[in-house]
Amino acid sequence: MSKNYQQQGASIWSQVIVCCSLVGLGVGGYLFAKSDNGEERVNLDFLKAPTHVVRLGDMAVSVTEQGSLESSDNVEIVCRVRGQNTVTSVVESGTYVEEGDVILTLDTLYIDEQIAERSKYAHWARSGAEHWRASVEKNKLAIPEYLEGRFVAELTGMEKDLVIAEADLLTDQELLLYVQRQYERGYESRDQVEEHRRRVEFTKLRIEVLKSDIEVFKKYTKEYELARLEGELKVSQAQFEANDERAWADASRRDQAIEEKEHCTVRAPKAGLVIHPRAAAWKDAPDITEGGTVYTEQVMLLMPNLDKMQVKVGVHEALVEHVKPGMPVFVKLPDREPFECNVSHVADIARPPTIGVSNIVKYDVTVEIPEMEGLKPGMTAEVEIVLNEYVDQVLLPVESVLEFGSGFYCWVRNGESISRRRVELADSDAKMVRVLDGINAGETVILNPLAYVPDAQDDALINFEQTATAIVQED
Repeated sequence: MSKNYQQQGASIWSQVIVCCSLVGLGVGGYLFAKSDNGEERVNLDFLKAPTHVVRLGDMAVSVTEQGSLESSDNVEIVCRVRGQNTVTSVVESGTYVEEGDVILTLDTLYIDEQIAERSKYAHWARSGAEHWRASVEKNKLAIPEYLEGRFVAELTGMEKDLVIAEADLLTDQELLLYVQRQYERGYESRDQVEEHRRRVEFTKLRIEVLKSDIEVFKKYTKEYELARLEGELKVSQAQFEANDERAWADASRRDQAIEEKEHCTVRAPKAGLVIHPRAAAWKDAPDITEGGTVYTEQVMLLMPNLDKMQVKVGVHEALVEHVKPGMPVFVKLPDREPFECNVSHVADIARPPTIGVSNIVKYDVTVEIPEMEGLKPGMTAEVEIVLNEYVDQVLLPVESVLEFGSGFYCWVRNGESISRRRVELADSDAKMVRVLDGINAGETVILNPLAYVPDAQDDALINFEQTATAIVQED
């Protein structure tokens, strides 16, 4: 197994505290060594200093993060009931169920009221719609009934009256001629002649009136009556459509409430494990408890596929650019031997920061876990991502290197003499650091030089004073 990658980035104050502690130890030892037989004590400590012979070796640079198991293939059971709803019963998280088992129920009191209310309005609106439907049919029949029935009958009656009037006119005219001849012979009086003449004039007027009535009836009365009948038809059609739409809407709301009532009893879509959303850290969902409230489209329960498990860990933004899909990963689960797999996905967007916890930016890195027995969502997983592997590199123990200013230094022992050496470093793990330049394999370095080498103690004291002065100036 490779070692953990050491991230640098401690604050200035923590550096100052560490430097004070180390410098205090070093300077105290240094002053004590110089008292009395100081030179002899320093040389004696120097000769007793632990050393390390630099050699070529292999090193793996990795980053280790903690995560938890989750399924990459979850059946989400969401709330299909509108608005907010009260949970009346729910299975415990981690329960194994069979297909069709009741796993959650919601309160149906409000929905029952909606069903009753909407049923009443649906029947009421349907009654009005049927009334106006009959009115539409009646008004549709009224138009041809008028054109082919009443209009023809009335017109025929008026024309009959006209024919009768014209016949009466001929009769009256004949009588008038007869009376005039009789008057000329002395058999009839003048009054009789005038009476028949007035009767002829009255019949002529009646004929003119009848002709005028027939013309008005054909030209205006017919159009007026048709317009009235068509208007009543349109009104009845509009009333029918309005009531029919209202009835349909109320029935639809009632049917939707009936369907939602069925969704208030949630059954398992398959056999398997049921967990609450809170067990899936990536969901950040509230607890589902009896008496709690859920909302439309809210994930209430999850049924994970235990054959498709994964671990999702957060990698610091300074390191995520080095993580690529396919990189080797070592995963450690409780009571199991570590096993190797690969990075499957690296997120392009950082996960939302947790308010009040830290301001560290991390990106999700997903590792797919091979199928194995006994895996459950929420199990702790330690993920070690191998960033780089080096072979035959010059390696130094991290305790042999000190940082002063902008450089790294170590002390090389050659017999009974030592010399300070500036080194250029690269990656490191918990114990060793890779050297790019400044020292070669086969050379011997002093371990923990701050405790044994006076020059290191002096350099540390100077570096501490410079750092403290810089901090004071910044403040």
